[in-house]
Parts: sequence; C-alpha cells; structure tokens
Amino acid sequence: MKKLLLATIAASMFAIAADAQERPIAFINAKIIPIVGTPIEQGVIIVQKGKIVAVGDARTVRLSSDVTVVDAKGKVIMPGLVDTHSHIGEGSGADGSSPIQPDVRLLDGLNVRSSSIQRAQSGGLTTVNVMPGSGHLDSGQTLYIKLRDDAVKVDDILLYDADGRIMGGIKFANGTNPIRPGGGSFPGTRAKSAALVRDQFIKAQEYRDKIKKAAGDATKMPPRDLAMEALVEALDGKRMVHFHTHRHDDIMTALRLQKEFGFRIVLQHVSEAWKVADEIAKAKAPASIIFIDSPGGKLETVDVYAQNAPALEKAGALVGFHTDDSITDSRWFLRSAGMAVRAGMSRDKALYALTMANAIMLDLDKRVGSLEAGKDADFIVLSGDPLSVYTHVLETWVEGKKVFDRSNPQDYLVQTGGNGATTDRTVHIDCFDGDIGGDN
Repeated sequence: MKKLLLATIAASMFAIAADAQERPIAFINAKIIPIVGTPIEQGVIIVQKGKIVAVGDARTVRLSSDVTVVDAKGKVIMPGLVDTHSHIGEGSGADGSSPIQPDVRLLDGLNVRSSSIQRAQSGGLTTVNVMPGSGHLDSGQTLYIKLRDDAVKVDDILLYDADGRIMGGIKFANGTNPIRPGGGSFPGTRAKSAALVRDQFIKAQEYRDKIKKAAGDATKMPPRDLAMEALVEALDGKRMVHFHTHRHDDIMTALRLQKEFGFRIVLQHVSEAWKVADEIAKAKAPASIIFIDSPGGKLETVDVYAQNAPALEKAGALVGFHTDDSITDSRWFLRSAGMAVRAGMSRDKALYALTMANAIMLDLDKRVGSLEAGKDADFIVLSGDPLSVYTHVLETWVEGKKVFDRSNPQDYLVQTGGNGATTDRTVHIDCFDGDIGGDN
C-alpha cells in the first residue's frame, strides 16, 4: 500500500512539474547576476517551457496574469555552473591494451543513477563534461551532459548539437599519467608520448584522404575504423580535444601538436600555465584550471600556483575552472571563483570562469552559461554573494525544473553528507524525504 501511495503521489508530482513547464514562473526581488551584463538589483527572471523568457528589473519586465510568482528577496540568482572536466557518474574509459584508444566512448560506461550526479546538483552544477581517465595518451570520447532529474538511462541526460549528434569531446593526456616505464606499447618518456600521438594523427589524415578520394564509391572506401573516425572528427573540429597537461613543457607540446594538426583544443589543469601564459594566449587556447581543494597531488604539480588564473587573465587567455571531481568535490565548485579572486583575478572574470567561459569551451555558449532570453533555464539560487564562504546553494534548476532544494531533507543530506548521502537512487524526487528506491 505504501509503495502504491508513493507511486501515485510521484505520478501527480510529475504532472505538476509538467504543468509548471507550460506556465511561466517569475522569480522576483532577487539580485540577478546574468554574467553577460551588469548585476541587477531587485531583478526579475521569467522561465517557461525550459527556457528563459525574460531577465531584467521590475520596470522592464512585466508579469502576465498567468505567471507563478516566486519571491526571492534576499537571494542571489546566477546561471547554473558549467564544469569542463569531471568524473561523476563512475564513468570508465580505455583499458590497458594500448595507449591510444579514441574509439572508446564514455557513453557506454556511465552510471546515470550514481549519487555523484545528485551531489553535483547540490553544488549548483547543471552542465558537465564527463571524462574518462588520463592514464592514456587518448583514453576515449568524453560526454557533455545536462544534470536533469529522473534519468533512468544515459539518453536522458545527453546533449545534442544542431545536426543531432551526441555532444562530447575527446580526452588526450601527456606528462606523468600516461607514461608507463618498462616497455610495452605505452610510452616511457615525454618525447615518445608525443611521437605516438603524432603517428596516430598522421594515420587519421591518411584515413580521411582515402575517404575523400573514394567520393562515395563503396568499392574504394577503406575498411571502417572506429578509432580513425573519432580522430578525423577531432581533425575536422567536430570534436574538441580536451588535453590533460600540467608542466610548462608538456603544455607547449600540446600546443605544438595542436598547431601541427589543426585540431581545436582546451588545455585542462595546466598547473604551470603561469610560466607560459603569454604563449597560451597567443595560441588562443582556452585553459580550464583547477584549484586543488584537497590534500595530495603528484610531483609534476609541485609548481601549481594560485596566481595561475590572474596570470592567464592578464595574458588575455580564456580561463575556466573545473572540479576534476572527485579531486575537488562538486559541492565546492563555487569556491573556485572566490579563491581565484583572492589570488588576484577580477570578480567578473572569476564568475565568468564558472559559467560562460566553460560553456564556450564545450560549444554550448548559445544555450547555457549566462542568463539571457532564449537560453536554457539553468540557474541557481544562492543564499548570498557567490564569493562568500558562508553562501549556500539553495536551489538548482535545470531547463526550468528544480533538481535540488536545500530545504528538502533528502537533498540537504546529499549536500552536507552523512549516513545515506551516497546511496544511489533509483529515482530522484525532490518532494520526498522517505523511503524512495532504497534510500532511507
């Protein structure tokens, strides 16, 4: 009887949520930080059918008679956070059979019911680039996802481009992680690492040339090669290369490969970016950096510097932040902006680095990253200034639907931790604090 009752209530709540998508919702009296444009005191944001309808102040935004009004006085609203590098969802990529495996898809190895996804929601994340590991020169294809609720299969959180393709990049790495001394197919040195990557891109160029020469004649086409197909997508700019790199010499190697083969690149981590900030900016390579908020690390990050962000900003490079979750827990992602400002980065660019800069790096800047009419209704409600350590994420909204609510006991548990906080949920329904899908 209890399960039947809960199922009935759940169905009714889903119906209400669907209806809420049809009716406009207006958040009023909040301080709105749109990222693109100046902050709006006593702001108004209207969302409907998963999109932002209007953003402004009470003088410029009029409310229709059918709007549902939410008074957000004393709160701050800003875009949902975008993470360019995460490992939530327990995804796995390449294995130990070879150092370069571009045919491996994280799409086939992601657990959408992992509690780590709810944990990320509680930190205000709404869009994430989920990556395979960096123990390979190429560990496979990444996946850009929306942290929607109620996902029962990976298809429910996918993002698609204008041509209907599943969106994602491809993960490359150099430095310590993919170097495995002792022989075998893995490189034992930095120079050998670059040689192996170069060799594979040359093969991909040749594969692409054969396809072009075939001109659609099936008898002249080369045998299908899934690995080469993925690398050709990178060569053609259809798949962003997300390059894990730390030391300044490794950064320059990544930029050298990018220049040679013309693929698009996002530099990930770049612990020593401050040493070559001008070169990064000159190459017009976006840099996604991390503020390590946990103990540990590796020898090649010994020169990581808090002034990385302001150095890149000063040089004119596009700067974003990432979690590399669980290196930095997604619940503390917002803290990255405050730490960057403390190190000398401007406030505006620090908030931009959490949102719009990362959206640009994922080719999603037309949809997310700022609060503008026509974009996806992805936003977070904060208890105070986003740079304050005392500020909490109160609510997270994805495409006009609330996916996290700190006032809900179950969500509060996820955000703050404790017994049961990491239990994977069969279905995540914000309105319950009881026994849902095995959660207690």
